[in-house]
Amino acid sequence: MRRRLPAAAAALGIVLALLAAAPALAAGYRYWSFWDGAGGRWSYATQGPSTARPADGSVQGFRFAVSKDAAAEAATPRTEADFEAVCGGTAPAEGRKRIAVVIDFGVPQDAPEGDTPPQDTPRTACAQVPPAATAAEALAAVAKPLRYNSAALLCAVSGYPKQGCGEQIADTPSSAPASAPSASGGASGDGGGPSLGLLAGIAAIAALAVAGVLRSRRRAR
Repeated sequence: MRRRLPAAAAALGIVLALLAAAPALAAGYRYWSFWDGAGGRWSYATQGPSTARPADGSVQGFRFAVSKDAAAEAATPRTEADFEAVCGGTAPAEGRKRIAVVIDFGVPQDAPEGDTPPQDTPRTACAQVPPAATAAEALAAVAKPLRYNSAALLCAVSGYPKQGCGEQIADTPSSAPASAPSASGGASGDGGGPSLGLLAGIAAIAALAVAGVLRSRRRAR
């Protein structure tokens, strides 16, 4: 009996170690992410552009890219969140608020097949909109046409891309589970897990470990 326990414990330890070290397979999604800017930096928006109502002097960013996990790994706009740089030359107007809008169409390798980003560098514009306007209304004021899907996910800005909306691209190794983009530009749902090949390998090692336990049991007799 004393010989069986160390062998069984070793087998279990090997399996658990492999499961802990196994990377999840995370799906990438091609979509527009939405960002709040402050102090030159970007933070992932917690609301969607159709519900967020930015205050006067705010910076709102939009970035098109392929991302695995929205909250942790989404690509930020490739320029600083600087209100003065965008709206400094636009005089305040009574009954209106100024929103600095940064639109990053992304890189060619993230573009859908047959499509190309309208420009290489981020586009900036100062939107002057009513005080109650949403971020989506500020975006529409400077970057029409916009396209949304039935779940209110932003699909296209200034007509880019021509088609598609938050589609899954491929499974790629990731340290965190992937999630499909939500209407806020964030993530929803779990999509990670060990690969079939990895599970098969773990099963094979477990089988060998069990065989070792049985052999040690026969010797003990």
